[in-house]
Amino acid sequence: MICLLLLALSGNARAAQNILVFGDSLSAGYGIARADSWVNLLQSELAGTHPQFAVVNASLSGETTAGGLRRIDQALRQHRPAIVILELGANDGLRGTPLSATEHNLGQIIALIQRAKAKVLLLGMRLPPNYGPDYTRQFAALYPVLAKKYRVARLPFMLDGITPEQFQTDNLHPDASAQPRIMQNIFHALIPLL
Repeated sequence: MICLLLLALSGNARAAQNILVFGDSLSAGYGIARADSWVNLLQSELAGTHPQFAVVNASLSGETTAGGLRRIDQALRQHRPAIVILELGANDGLRGTPLSATEHNLGQIIALIQRAKAKVLLLGMRLPPNYGPDYTRQFAALYPVLAKKYRVARLPFMLDGITPEQFQTDNLHPDASAQPRIMQNIFHALIPLL
């Protein structure tokens, strides 16, 4: 009887599929309570609609694509995700990192995720206009290029619909009131991958 119970428990554990959120402060919940973050809200949404999925957050505030490339192998081995929500690049842009380096790093991260047999949802980002029209336009264009090259799902802009009043005082990080809209943006893009 105990053996059957253990087999049933291990079968249920295997049945859960991880969704790995791999991003920076926008996904790490910078400046807000963890319970209010879009990642936590996504887990609550999935519990009701797709209970076979568990959300694992491996996001780090301040993370760059270079840092993400160094960490992705370990995260994939540790969490064995079915899907990875990839949200990186904003810190590269804010630091003026050469676009070719950001594109290379994101491409390598996507390739490693695909090699691990996981699906990718790439979250697009935009930069504030004070970085100049050429750089901001070329930065935003990286995401559709990568999505097409690697044939991955893409959300054009994760912060779509967030008003200026819904940002913290740094004008970079959405506050708690913005998190439900961010979650809905991501959830709608995620549905086809579930």
